[in-house]
Amino acid sequence: MHRTKQTLPNLKRFYNILFFLFNLSVFGQNEFSWVPPLDIPIQLSGTFGELRNNHFHAGIDIRTQGRQGLKVRSVQDGRISRIRVSVSGYGKALYVEHRNGTTSVYAHLKKFAPKIEDYVKEKQYQKETFQIQLFLKKDELSIEAGEIIGFSGNTGGSYGPHLHFEMRETKGQFPINAMRYLMVIEDTQRPQVQNFYLYSGTQPNSNKKEFPLVKKNDSTYVTTGVIPSGRVNVGLRLFDRQNLSYNKNGIYSTSVRLNGIEQFKYTMDRISFNDSKYINLMIDYEVFSKNKRRIQRFVSHSKQKFSFLNETSPQGEMLIEPGKSYQILIELNDYKQNTTYVEAYLTGTNEVTPSKKGLGNSLNPTQDYFFEFDDKSVYFPEESFFDQVNMLVEDRGDTLHISQNWAPLQKPFEIKYKVPAGDSLTLAQSFLAIINKKGKPSFFTASKKEGFWEAKSKALGDYVVSRDSIAPEIKAVNFKNKQWLSNYSFLRLKITDDYSGIKKYRGTINGKWILLEHEPKNNSLIYKFNDVKFKEALHQLTIEAEDQVGNKTVFKRDFYRKPK
Repeated sequence: MHRTKQTLPNLKRFYNILFFLFNLSVFGQNEFSWVPPLDIPIQLSGTFGELRNNHFHAGIDIRTQGRQGLKVRSVQDGRISRIRVSVSGYGKALYVEHRNGTTSVYAHLKKFAPKIEDYVKEKQYQKETFQIQLFLKKDELSIEAGEIIGFSGNTGGSYGPHLHFEMRETKGQFPINAMRYLMVIEDTQRPQVQNFYLYSGTQPNSNKKEFPLVKKNDSTYVTTGVIPSGRVNVGLRLFDRQNLSYNKNGIYSTSVRLNGIEQFKYTMDRISFNDSKYINLMIDYEVFSKNKRRIQRFVSHSKQKFSFLNETSPQGEMLIEPGKSYQILIELNDYKQNTTYVEAYLTGTNEVTPSKKGLGNSLNPTQDYFFEFDDKSVYFPEESFFDQVNMLVEDRGDTLHISQNWAPLQKPFEIKYKVPAGDSLTLAQSFLAIINKKGKPSFFTASKKEGFWEAKSKALGDYVVSRDSIAPEIKAVNFKNKQWLSNYSFLRLKITDDYSGIKKYRGTINGKWILLEHEPKNNSLIYKFNDVKFKEALHQLTIEAEDQVGNKTVFKRDFYRKPK
């Protein structure tokens, strides 16, 4: 009996260890059973966390050899939790939730796999809308690892055929670096540095001095010089490439050291969508606004709240004293740990860095400001800007001038513009516009209230009142009026608006709503005949379209098709 009491705890420990090893084995199998989302070799045109216009890239962009229609596979077993169809952003996108607490995202798809396509179309016809967002229940659409879930495309805000692929933590939807889930990406290339700068402040448009770089060897750039005493921080123009890809992508991690002591670092393993609110503080915003050259800043601004930066770590500002010598060593890594170094050997001087002067009123971000004119006004609420800025706001007759777009905004400001007198038609066709980079008015969303247009904006520049008197235009592309179309699989049309842009459209055949897929990049509308079956031979296609100011057009064509 005494021996039995001792054996039972030992057996219990043995089975606990066995159970732990079994779970570890299963977990390991799950970790190593990831399937690449495409059947072709993985080549990247975008990396995780790289700086884009007004946002951090939440995934990786996989090249599709300039083609659309490649099979897209689920990287792991799971269920489809969300489906979105949009003419902007991610275009046609799928979200697959996995059992290990992650969610994979597949964006810019040309179309979904048949069972998903049928599910989506049923909902689109129920709601009579092309653009749709669906959140699925747990038992609606299950997916196996390697199953085809869609086909690559160029939908939404995509500038060329590719697959945007993301991995997220399901809880909280925090993007995580998808490189860890892809098995083979050839990369032996080090990050490359184009320019090296030292800044005298943390503001986005602080004074800077460039130091010319000399390439010491394959991995190291070197520079020397003198620098005015005071606090400085680093700015670099840089990029990284992978083998077989010529795209200039972002880096994975960095470290900045002053005389061997670390001053700044980050690693792009996980980000928050909230980080993008502060992305313009991580670049020289003035340079980017003027000529689209991106200088990345390696310093923490006091208003930054980046999830990937440790608030207790050094913030990147380095003290330079006159007469003393310093080494700044910058280490840059890509995900494959190809490393580049920048060595800067500097001497401090008594020279004083001149301060920048600006035109107009100096706006303190802790206060609000109201500029009022006869028929226009601008209101900057408290904390509209991150820093003190010089802002020129002027009434220039027909134009409301709000400085230059060289200072990033923290939150929108408000514009009021009196609706000019005129007949009802003229007023209906008028709208508030912002002058774009080509010098032409571009529609700006505003609401009419008590005789004024009112709008919120995060774009500084020139605002005017413009008019759009021309309705949208719709043309048939692959068919003619009264044509027999029995052998056609789809109808293609072109929809355009010369000015304010398409606000909405609606298509019917014989009075019944039809799904028209809209692709703004090529102004196309496509209807697929297998969506709806009609018993008649003669059909009337009707498409109604409206632009942003309410100009409407109605397109009607008859066609014949043999009933099935």
